[in-house]
Amino acid sequence: MDDDRSDTRPFPESVADPLPRVTPVSLPRELGELTRALLTATTVDGVLERIILAARYLIPAADVVSITLREENGDYYTPAETDAEGAELDRRQYETGEGPCIDAADPGGPAYAHSADLATESAWPAFAREATEHGFAAVLSTALITVPEPPPFTAALNIYSRKRGALGEAARDTAFLLATYASLALGALYRGAATERALSRSQADAANLRKALDTRTVIGQATGILMARRRLSADEAFDVLVRASQNHNIKLAHLAELLARHPDTADRI
Repeated sequence: MDDDRSDTRPFPESVADPLPRVTPVSLPRELGELTRALLTATTVDGVLERIILAARYLIPAADVVSITLREENGDYYTPAETDAEGAELDRRQYETGEGPCIDAADPGGPAYAHSADLATESAWPAFAREATEHGFAAVLSTALITVPEPPPFTAALNIYSRKRGALGEAARDTAFLLATYASLALGALYRGAATERALSRSQADAANLRKALDTRTVIGQATGILMARRRLSADEAFDVLVRASQNHNIKLAHLAELLARHPDTADRI
């Protein structure tokens, strides 16, 4: 793969595109591109896809990048990855219950989990052994800050490298920055969804209220017609309506509408 570090092309649109590295000097411009990309994302998957591409593009030692999501019930899954190996490495951690992505995605876990040399890692022996068998030597998982409270999920940005000693301080800083971008974008999406849900509930409540008022009005009209035509009290007229509704298996509101449109039917119910 071409490693021309002077190349500052915009983010590639797919993981199949060449992914040249950039110098620190170009980082602000690339983050500006990422900001614009995130602002156009309208789904959680869209946000996560942009973040993993950015991580793969901006962190020189990043060979594979993935996202771990931990749902409220404690289940883990990988919604986005740059390579199938990333999903497989994540899955093995989910199955064993140990690994950097488990630690970082834990609501009470650390801000990040890191190993510069998986061959000597003792914190997650099963994961470290399997990762090294697949040619990976270093890993970095950075927690996402999820909102609102309580969060619908917690998450981690996972970066796997085949180079021992990689993913040092510069990589951690960039990963933290990208995780922050992802957190803000996801938070905005969820706040927007919550606002839409609240608006929908408000509109539904208003519609139900209007319907209830309309029903009450037409029942009042029907009761008035019965009172006038059959010389009944208000209670007697309402009882007539209820009995007719039951006898003819017609909803009270529907019967009242019929009576309001055709007052002469008051003499036959």
